[in-house]
Amino acid sequence: MTEDPRTSQPTAFPGETQQASPGFETEMRTKPDHGEESYVGKGLLEGRVALITGGDSGIGKAVAIAYAREGADVAISYLPEEQADADETKAWVEKAGRQCLQLPGDIRDRDHCVSLVERTVAELGGIDVLVNNAAAQTTNEDLGDIDDDEMQGAFEANIYAMIRLAKAAVPHMKPGSSIVNSTSVQAKVATENMIVYATTKGAISSLTIGLSNLLAPKGIRVNAVAPGPVWTPIQPIAKSSDELEKLGHNTPLGRAGQPAELAPAYVLLASREGSYMSGAVIPVTGGMPMY
Repeated sequence: MTEDPRTSQPTAFPGETQQASPGFETEMRTKPDHGEESYVGKGLLEGRVALITGGDSGIGKAVAIAYAREGADVAISYLPEEQADADETKAWVEKAGRQCLQLPGDIRDRDHCVSLVERTVAELGGIDVLVNNAAAQTTNEDLGDIDDDEMQGAFEANIYAMIRLAKAAVPHMKPGSSIVNSTSVQAKVATENMIVYATTKGAISSLTIGLSNLLAPKGIRVNAVAPGPVWTPIQPIAKSSDELEKLGHNTPLGRAGQPAELAPAYVLLASREGSYMSGAVIPVTGGMPMY
């Protein structure tokens, strides 16, 4: 039976309130759909090991669940204060019969980036897929409102960490391995109150192409997924209750996406199904164009 993509998921989120950064799924009134009850694996990642940053909630959690059901053991990184969300992700991964290595810490710390890879390799036996998904989101009302420390932190989390993690992971990766980065529709639309965030996401798109060119001779593919508005804990950080209720209404499909709707793209890019894809940025935006 086919479903109408305009109404197959919630179209409004009434009663939600703003949260302080980093945002918690446990405090969201309308819980996101991570594919807990819907994602069915096909063994596409059987025997592989994946490291997913921001794997405690949102898109990262959906990817962890999907990867586990596809046969991969999973390491997830997250901030220590996100432990409750991370515990729930771990439970779903283990329910799928796979290992879940929890790695709390701050990816803005260069030594922690190295440690993430080293512990994944030591405790799970290697690393075949690196998903650079964690991100810091900042907002501004005007140019003068951009805080220099917040801007520095955003670039450290969204850009520097990706490069450091790739640098640490690639020496352990064999031909057939892959890196999947999370960019955003903001890389193209660059909403006026998200200048810093949009700039980092544009840089991620360029980084994806550069890494693809650099690592193709090693047989390592590098791609990115560009989400549109998706119902994750990052949304209540920057938006008012009125904005949250209307999230995604400006897309052609008229609603926000759910993390579960992003996970298949990450599976494609990590698996043999995407073997001829490298340097690509896949929009999953509800119809918002990225050209």
